[in-house]
Amino acid sequence: MVLSSSLLQGHNQEWALTKRHETEDIFGIQICGNNPYMLSKSAQVLQENVDMDFLDLNLGCPLDQIYKQGAGSGLLLRSKKLEVCLKSMRTVLDVPLTVKTRSGVNKDQNVAHDLIPMFKDSGVSLITVHGRSRDQRYTKMADWNYVNECAKLANPVPVFSSGDIMSYEDYIDTKQQYPDISGAMIGRGALIKPWIFKELKENRHWDISSNERLEILKRFVKYGLEHWGSDTRGVETTRRFLLEWLSFCYRYIPVGVLERVPQKVNERPPNYKGRDDLETLMASGNCADWIEISKMLLGPVPNGFQFLPKHKANSWK
Repeated sequence: MVLSSSLLQGHNQEWALTKRHETEDIFGIQICGNNPYMLSKSAQVLQENVDMDFLDLNLGCPLDQIYKQGAGSGLLLRSKKLEVCLKSMRTVLDVPLTVKTRSGVNKDQNVAHDLIPMFKDSGVSLITVHGRSRDQRYTKMADWNYVNECAKLANPVPVFSSGDIMSYEDYIDTKQQYPDISGAMIGRGALIKPWIFKELKENRHWDISSNERLEILKRFVKYGLEHWGSDTRGVETTRRFLLEWLSFCYRYIPVGVLERVPQKVNERPPNYKGRDDLETLMASGNCADWIEISKMLLGPVPNGFQFLPKHKANSWK
């Protein structure tokens, strides 16, 4: 996700997020903004300067600093302005325009279904509905029944659902139970266990070892240093992103130690000892232990270094 204001101001950290890696077969950019001019101008600039296959408008971000500016889920309460935003963006784009929305802002007050006709009329090519309101953040399970109703309204525009996919069984079950939904967007599940797509493809649970997980982290660090550089600044930028990711990774419970399979996304396990020291370290919810893992991959941290995860999606409630 990139912020339209920061993008147009030329902030390097924002433009870095638009860089397509050679291994990415399909590459889309999600943009977040609060007015038609900024969003349409950003869409035009991205189309002229970035190799992207689609552009997605963020209507789901629950963060206070985004919401209070009228962006992210804040746009759900401003339907007229939202319509102008979408139509303005559509006029400058040659690639498909998609949206990802929460079900609503307030608990038990869904609004996404009311916006579906406008999305269709505005030329949106695909709609993803996260079956939780802004107020719910990441508590409770996502309401796939509601998303399925949205999918019926949106036909023939495809609707994807977002929320709680953590295993191939979750994916298969949702396809069977909600036939009107065209697909699933996987967020936290991929942050907690990025090999989830391998499991989906092969219809199996992978009891991945701690060493195999470490190899994935090494690849992440390699890509980070290639992207941001291997100087001090590049190393510490990579470390920050790594630590944010580790704030999700520790929630993975190895298949071999589960009492029952599969793991559910909101389940909090008791403290447990892994099958080796590295697996135990990777299961720690202590920020200091995440920093120790980063030292294994990137060397010592600067004097006075501290880290606290910035995104509440990493929390259990």
